[in-house]
Amino acid sequence: MPASLNGRLVVAISSRALFDFEEENHLFEGSDDRAYMALQQQKLDEPAKPGVAFSLVRKLLAFNTPEQSRVEVVILSRNDPVSGMRVFRSAHHYGLPIERGVFTRGESPWRYLRPLQAHLFLSANDADVRSALAVGVPAARVLPHAARAAEGHPNEVRIAFDGDAVLFSDEAEQVYQQGGLEAFQAHEVALARQPLPDGPFKPLLEALHVLQQAEAQGATGGMRLRTALVTARGAPAHERAIRTLMNWGIDVHEALFLGGLPKGEFLREFEPDFFFDDQAGHVENAAPHVPSGHVAAGVTNARKG
Repeated sequence: MPASLNGRLVVAISSRALFDFEEENHLFEGSDDRAYMALQQQKLDEPAKPGVAFSLVRKLLAFNTPEQSRVEVVILSRNDPVSGMRVFRSAHHYGLPIERGVFTRGESPWRYLRPLQAHLFLSANDADVRSALAVGVPAARVLPHAARAAEGHPNEVRIAFDGDAVLFSDEAEQVYQQGGLEAFQAHEVALARQPLPDGPFKPLLEALHVLQQAEAQGATGGMRLRTALVTARGAPAHERAIRTLMNWGIDVHEALFLGGLPKGEFLREFEPDFFFDDQAGHVENAAPHVPSGHVAAGVTNARKG
């Protein structure tokens, strides 16, 4: 029987999101990648340091048990195959059971997301992230300079999501952009009982919900999952967001309706392994505190011209 990823949560991740390759990346972004390849080959036996999404990947892989593999992590990278050797060796050094990888030597790898049926793509490359989102794959541009995850919850994956243009569509954000806060509040109150359309990260939330169900059955080897909705919405616009999640049949453990307050310090207290938001300002505010990624979706990220 051929190998299959059916039934697994599939995370595709670039080598730069998983490991700290910032020093090497200065050479990679130059006009000649041979210097980059040579440096990686020189460091072949030197494990790379953990990158911004390392904690998320390590903990998700811990949901796999001898009885069932529930999570698959695939390296999807613009690196060359030689550099890929160092990526795999680094993963082995840290005990990460990663066996699949695609290395495209400078070409965009996003087209391989569809045969992988990926539920999430993490990359430091904005163009690759936008291409992934355009074909319906939840994707975020990681901030390599963001804080690393706290170590206070070794057996619990913690993930925080923004609402509009991330879990939900940007319908309400469009109203806000056109008419301001008053129009936004009136729109959301009027449609409070009408679920928001799906956003780009709903498929990931659904896949995580499957892990939650396995956790409830005691089938995840002691690993747990905790999710949070962290949104600039406040009352009365909170109700539509809650009702949308109820309509989906998906619970989040925490919901923070901040009414426009900066999110960073609240996220610091939640201690997520990763935070996803569509607004670059919110991501930059969060980055000094927690691992963060920018979701280039919705009206706030529409390219002009």
